[in-house]
Amino acid sequence: MRTMMKLAAPAAAALIGVVGCASTQPGPQGMSFFVTSAGPGKGGDLGGLAGADRHCQSLAQSAGAGHRAWRAYLSTQGTSLTDANFVNARDRIGAGPWHNAKGALIARNVDELHSDRNNLNKETALDEKGRRVNSRSETPNKHDILTGSRPDGTAFPFHQFPQLFAGAQMPDMTCGNWTRSGNEGSAMTGHFDRAGPINAPWATSWNSSHPTLGCGLDRIRPTGGDGLFYCFAAN
Repeated sequence: MRTMMKLAAPAAAALIGVVGCASTQPGPQGMSFFVTSAGPGKGGDLGGLAGADRHCQSLAQSAGAGHRAWRAYLSTQGTSLTDANFVNARDRIGAGPWHNAKGALIARNVDELHSDRNNLNKETALDEKGRRVNSRSETPNKHDILTGSRPDGTAFPFHQFPQLFAGAQMPDMTCGNWTRSGNEGSAMTGHFDRAGPINAPWATSWNSSHPTLGCGLDRIRPTGGDGLFYCFAAN
C-alpha cells in the first residue's frame, strides 16, 4: 500500500499541474487577448462599441476561441460637461488574467495591465491567429492601435476649461464614439510595440500615444496605423 501511494503521488501532482495550467496553454482555448488582424474596414467607424465587440467576437470565433465573451478595448466620450454616458476601456474587459495565442501572460489583472509591470510589447501583442503584427520598423507600419483612452484606461473628457471658455470642447478622441470614417474627428492610439520617435512615456505607451489625423483609413494610416484595436476576453 505504501509503495502504491508513493507511485500515485507524482501522478496526482502532475495532474494538478496540468489542470492548473490549462488557462495558460497556447492555442485558442487559452487565448484571452489579441490585436485584431484587420479592422472592419471603415477606419474609425467600428459600428460603435457594439460593432467593435462583434468584430472581436467574429475574429475570435474564426480562430477557435468563440467560447469566450470578447470585448474591444475602447473608451467613449460624453457629449457635454455633465454627460455621464461615457465608457472607460478598462471597465469593459473583465478582471483578467489575459494570455495571447501562444500562452504568454499579458497581465494578471486590470491594475497590472495599466502599469509598467504588464507584458504587452512587440513580441506578445499577437493577432487572433498568433501572428505578429507589423511594428514601427516594418512596412506597412501598423503599430497605432485605436483605444480612445488615457494611460490609465479611462475616457477623455468632452469639455475643457468651461469656467474660462464657455462651450469649449476637448478634441474628439474616439472618432465620434467609433461612428466616424471621414476627415472629421480623430482617435487616440497606442503603440503595441512600445516604440516611438523618442524615448518618452507618451511615445512608448501601449494605449495612449497620439491621436490620428482623422477617422478615415486614409487619415489613420499616415501616422502608422491600420484601424486595428485590442480585444480582451471578459470571462
